[in-house]
Amino acid sequence: MANIYTAALMEHNAHPDYKYDLEGATDEHEGVNPSCGDEMVLKLRVENGVIEEAAFTGHGCAVSQASADMMADLVTGETVEEARRLCGLFMKMVKGEQLTEDEKEDLDEATQLESISHMPARVKCAELGWRTLTEMIGEE
Repeated sequence: MANIYTAALMEHNAHPDYKYDLEGATDEHEGVNPSCGDEMVLKLRVENGVIEEAAFTGHGCAVSQASADMMADLVTGETVEEARRLCGLFMKMVKGEQLTEDEKEDLDEATQLESISHMPARVKCAELGWRTLTEMIGEE
């Protein structure tokens, strides 16, 4: 079984670029994983349908924090519609559904969390940021 604690995951957890309190946010949503206690507040600054900035605060395990940081990095600069599509791809991937090579390329570093699909207890950790974003902007 693949090790979920990749260098990218550990780097995003230890040095998250998007873990800060975003001032001037246009959207805000709280996400909670009741099974383990991970919590986050995701904030976005959306202008003309584009996510100009994404950031989160909160606490949780390495997987939830790194995954949220990867998600914020990926959707910053994207349209809300593209962010919805990327969230859908990520959710499919961590639930064990096969993605095309192009879809994996679209998810960039987040594809390194693909092996989480083999660890049901950790799927909710990886999904937290993505689920919170989906709850905020709606599904594809």
